[in-house]
Amino acid sequence: MSKILIAEDNAVNRELLRELLEMDDHIVVEACNGEEALRFLDDSKPEILLLDLGMPVMDGYVTIRKIRENPSLAGLPVLAVTAYAMQGDKERILGCGFNGYLSKPIEPKLLYQELNRLLSAKTGPKGRADAAHNGR
Repeated sequence: MSKILIAEDNAVNRELLRELLEMDDHIVVEACNGEEALRFLDDSKPEILLLDLGMPVMDGYVTIRKIRENPSLAGLPVLAVTAYAMQGDKERILGCGFNGYLSKPIEPKLLYQELNRLLSAKTGPKGRADAAHNGR
C-alpha cells in the first residue's frame, strides 16, 4: 500500500484515478491544481504524484519545475497523466523532469505497470511486497 497524490482539475478524471488506485489498495490524496498539490506534498508525504498537465492556477509544467527545484521534493517520482498524446509529446514531457507518462483516457493496466515501475525504482532493487500491485 502506497500513498499517492493525484493532481487533476477534472473531477471525473480524478474520481476514475482514485477508484483505480483504491482498488489496488493505495491511499489517495487529491488536489485540483498544481498549487494545491505543492501544499499537499509537505503535509501528506506521498510516495508518488500523478500530475495532470493542463490545470488552472498552476499547470503541471510549472508544478514539476517547482518540485525539481526543491531539494526535499526533487526525488519524488512524478507521473504525467495527460491528454497530450501527439507525436513528440511524451519525449517533451519526460524532458521536463517527469519520471513517466500516461495518456488519457487511462488504461488501467498501463497505470498499474507505471506505478509498479516507479515505486519499485524508488524502493531499490529488492522492491517492496506492496509494490507488486496485486500481480498486474
